[in-house]
Amino acid sequence: MARKSAKFLDNYGYDLILGAVAAFYVFAIPYTKVEESFNMQAMHDILYNRQHLAEYDHLEFPGVVPRTFIVRLVLGCIILSTLRFFRLQIRHKFGLQVEAFFVLLTALQFHLLFYSTRPLPNILALGLVNMAYGYWLKGSCYTALQFLVIATLIFRCDVLLLACPIGLQLLLSRSVSLWKAIKCCSTAAILSIGLTVLVDSIMWRRVVWPEFEVFWFNSVLNRSSEWGVSSIHWYFTSALPRSLLAAYPLVLLGLLLDRRILPFLLPVLSFVILYSKLPHKELRFVISSIPVFNMTAAISASRIYNNRKKSFWRLIYIGMLGLFLISLGCTILFFMASYHNYPSGYALRKLHEKGHLNHTGEISVHIDTYSAMNGITRFCESGHPWRYSKEENLASQDYYHRNFTYLLNERSHIDGYQCLFAVHGFSKVNLQKSVPPVVLAKEPKVYAHGSMSNMEILGRNFPGC
Repeated sequence: MARKSAKFLDNYGYDLILGAVAAFYVFAIPYTKVEESFNMQAMHDILYNRQHLAEYDHLEFPGVVPRTFIVRLVLGCIILSTLRFFRLQIRHKFGLQVEAFFVLLTALQFHLLFYSTRPLPNILALGLVNMAYGYWLKGSCYTALQFLVIATLIFRCDVLLLACPIGLQLLLSRSVSLWKAIKCCSTAAILSIGLTVLVDSIMWRRVVWPEFEVFWFNSVLNRSSEWGVSSIHWYFTSALPRSLLAAYPLVLLGLLLDRRILPFLLPVLSFVILYSKLPHKELRFVISSIPVFNMTAAISASRIYNNRKKSFWRLIYIGMLGLFLISLGCTILFFMASYHNYPSGYALRKLHEKGHLNHTGEISVHIDTYSAMNGITRFCESGHPWRYSKEENLASQDYYHRNFTYLLNERSHIDGYQCLFAVHGFSKVNLQKSVPPVVLAKEPKVYAHGSMSNMEILGRNFPGC
């Protein structure tokens, strides 16, 4: 029995560690934001409305561009299993010690494991990109290219910015032939386009290839800049330092310590550089680069560990341990900030706990745009007697005339309603001279209001009002 347990831990111990961290994030922070809302609503509709397509949320609230339904049939698209496949190839190519440092660095980071459970198109694509990385390390280069093609055409068109540098590197190194690469990629492309057009045209009730429309909207029309513009160096000076933490300086050191990583690192660096040309930037856009950066950092960490007894390397080793501690501290800080970053989800939960007491009829709740974007999905809703409205562009007086029982709103005062309570959310990070040196500042983000016509009931449910 002991031998079987040891074998099990040897095979799956690292997966249990990373899985436990990711699961902790899911249970501790169950709510989602607007970037994830489309996929969350889609999964809710598939589970509850099933074949009744007319009742699907995306037909009433379609968003800016359509998104594919293909993998929403399965919430657990098992990102960590694809990361395991990549990790095993790291073990075979670079050794057990590099694999161990890869797991350690990944566990000490916040964003990769946090996002791995989030239903974002970037994460759906990340699963296929991880598989491509694994086959790339394994030497199955044509299979790697096919995974990148599928990820590009179905889930995230911007994976093209990663596929092109990798494909170019494989051609220059003569790992693939141009003609055979064209043939295998064309096959994958035809199957991918056919599948996504077939499924999504049924779901959207029109002929549509979602990722082509996303590409046209973001790249050709350059409409993504309407959601904000960042400087050209933002990924290298903000996003990657925050997501990689201790791995960031170790990546730079890895370039000097092991030339074997150069063919793998340069295409991924090129991907981030190419993406930097687009004005609208978000960390999740380049999250697929993190596994390769972590692999590079793990090689550096392994080299430092093996040479730690030498005088010069001893100082570097102590510095690396310090970086690990800093990473842990930053990850805890990021977790706390994220925990307080979904105020409307907590507000609706509190309404559900107390808002139904002493009511005999239907209870209607209006959710404003801000609240709908910061923690509320249809999975948060309850059944009878609760009813919900997300109608937009209502004037202040319209709320009272519509006879809503409760409002969840970003405004602190609305005519005809009494503020029942406010939920605070993350605002900023403050530095101070005392201990702890870093604190999170919070401020009221979402207000719950009750109709003045029900104040006798509301006074019993929410004594503070």
